[in-house]
Amino acid sequence: MNDAPRPSVWIGKPVERVEDPPLVTGRGRFAADINFARQLHMRVVRSNHAHANIKSIYTDAARDVPGVVAVWTADDIADVPPIDFREGSIEKLAPYRQPVLAQHKVRYVGEPIAVVFAEDPYVAEDAGDLVTMEVEELPALLDARDEPGEFSFARDTEADILHQGYGDVEAVFGAAPHIVELKLTSGRHSGVPLETRGAIGNYDASRDVVELHGAAKVPHRNKELIARMLNRAPSSVQCFEAHVGGGFGIRGEIYPEDILVCVAAIRFERPVKWIEDRREHLIAANHSRNQHHHIRAAVTDEGEILAIDDEIFHDNGAYVRTHATRVAMMTCGILPGPYRVPGAYRATCHFRLTNKTPAATYRAPGRFETTFVRERLVDAIAHQLRLDPIHVRRRNAVTVEEMPFKRPLEALGEEIHFDSGDYHKLLDATLAYVEWPKLNRELAARRAKGEMVGVGLAMFVEKSGLGPADGVRIQVDTSGFVEVITGGASIGQGFETVMAQVAAEFLGTDYKKMRVIHGQTNRIEHGIGAHASRATVMTASATRVAALNVRKKALDMAAELLQSPADTLDIVNGEVVIAGRKSGPSVSLGQIAAALGPSSKVRGDREPGLSSDGWFYTEHQVYPYGNHLAVVKVDPDTGGVKVLRYLVSYDVGRALNPMLVKGQIAGGFAQGLGGALMEEFTYNQRGDPLSSTFGDYLLPTVKEVPDIEILLMEDHPTPLNPLGIKGAGESGVNAVGGAIASAIDDAIGIPGAITELPVTPQRLKAIIDGKH
Repeated sequence: MNDAPRPSVWIGKPVERVEDPPLVTGRGRFAADINFARQLHMRVVRSNHAHANIKSIYTDAARDVPGVVAVWTADDIADVPPIDFREGSIEKLAPYRQPVLAQHKVRYVGEPIAVVFAEDPYVAEDAGDLVTMEVEELPALLDARDEPGEFSFARDTEADILHQGYGDVEAVFGAAPHIVELKLTSGRHSGVPLETRGAIGNYDASRDVVELHGAAKVPHRNKELIARMLNRAPSSVQCFEAHVGGGFGIRGEIYPEDILVCVAAIRFERPVKWIEDRREHLIAANHSRNQHHHIRAAVTDEGEILAIDDEIFHDNGAYVRTHATRVAMMTCGILPGPYRVPGAYRATCHFRLTNKTPAATYRAPGRFETTFVRERLVDAIAHQLRLDPIHVRRRNAVTVEEMPFKRPLEALGEEIHFDSGDYHKLLDATLAYVEWPKLNRELAARRAKGEMVGVGLAMFVEKSGLGPADGVRIQVDTSGFVEVITGGASIGQGFETVMAQVAAEFLGTDYKKMRVIHGQTNRIEHGIGAHASRATVMTASATRVAALNVRKKALDMAAELLQSPADTLDIVNGEVVIAGRKSGPSVSLGQIAAALGPSSKVRGDREPGLSSDGWFYTEHQVYPYGNHLAVVKVDPDTGGVKVLRYLVSYDVGRALNPMLVKGQIAGGFAQGLGGALMEEFTYNQRGDPLSSTFGDYLLPTVKEVPDIEILLMEDHPTPLNPLGIKGAGESGVNAVGGAIASAIDDAIGIPGAITELPVTPQRLKAIIDGKH
């Protein structure tokens, strides 16, 4: 009885979120709400040129403004190195790192060239407008497919060429009955959180500790990176996460502004605060997605994909930021998706820089792009060979009998290892759910009457649960209240609720009697944060271990207090009782915590405190999978697309909180819809951004986002963790572009028409008009 409480007390239940009360009552504490006495305000002066040599920067007028404390350019922080990579130094890419303030050159509109510090934020902003710059403008490089240009010191703008693959590609293509070839483009867009970035640096001279408030996503990694850059002991740097108004992969990385507030706080011995405005966010925070693919497939008469060869041009913008080449390498490794591709595979990625905002991760990095490319390829194979697209997918999908399925490709440094799943069964369930034959008959009848309506489907495999390790500490105080201290991070995904559910389940108490501590590097030494859909898999698994350890300590102490063997006891709602009895003696977790106090006379030689650490280790990520199905209607007069129906079917392994999983899927779909139909950062020939306000960068509203249908399955729990869980954070966005592109083809009656995302009305109208 002492290994675990009764099953499924909290796990698998759609319980209310514990983190919501302060958010819905106006008591949330976001970066803008964090203030310190005597704080200064920082304003960033940004380049208005996409590419230019800096001849002079004039700051005197700004320094003379009353209330301005200092104005810095690169010369004032010459001892601060460029921003390093999150995983540590990478010698080959080191020359392409972004300086904290531009040195000698500016390489994109929005690059920081100077910072103003003032007593008042409005004074700082006004003074920033007085900083001017004399430059020698240079031609802007804006297309990663163009020949590489000069970067600096005899280095060109092709920072790296990445390779992944296996088999003899030339031999397989040479013998193949059919070759299908496409050129496809994924447009540049990014996460647009409700809350823009913010950073507050605070230096405690009495302890020689610098603090960064407003950190998110990976606070422990950021702490380590700041310590390296500032040549400080890691223990002298601490990061603190506040509430986060949307993360989506782009929040929480180390940007120039984060380093600047820390350096300034140390130098001025005063807190320094910076809050980003919306225009800054759109031109300075990480962009993503911009890739060009020239892909070929070698196939049999039956549509079996024997080999794939993909040449990729990845537009990473002006610098290589903290993720290094992670998105491009992920693209190369994950592209085959759920399909077997037995003969050979080759991906060659030209990782190139352009004079645009630097790019890094955005929700489902590399997967939104590759699912679009792969599913467009499958549709093209079906069309060229006159086969049913569903047949081609069935023919190529890995079978349940082949699980676990390994392929010699890499995702985040690990060999890809599909742990479990039945892709065919989920496809069958998807088609049955929408009544596939009936749906197609109805759409065909509508097309016969002149409507442009169509349906499209895309299959995908995700990766989640990045290891190798995560740790959690659980401690119970004398009132019975429980703290779950993690190195995870909360970015709106319901992190606190899920960790509380898991801890309560295995400890035997109420999940509402939990306080989940996260994003505070001074409370726990290790943490990987919340990225790569890892929090539920890794942190929840570590929480389970910690809860079981605390449970064991509690039952051991209770056995002495109740004079009953530990294996006859259970914990129910925070009370240790004799199992199976409706009444009798009991002792609360709070009383046990008191009995285990350092000065307790009954503690004996037991370790003081009702607390324990829990660690979880894994060798492989886990791979959930799903299908997206879209029904769309196209307006032939405008090229506008309306999504009439959208279904996501997804096998999550085990849903700790189904409501939260479905919320993650719905939110991801809205972002995927934007990337598929409207969101795009565009530039003119000089490299000036044309999408720097919400008047130009279009987001889907409630009018454009349909009610999403979700078929959530738990047929294949992973064997790689005791809870059987797989991640869900990126499932809703992964295949949106692929499914909608296929549906538009069907609606307009032009197979293979959609080769570029987003499918804007202008692009689609040109395709429709060109048909006639």
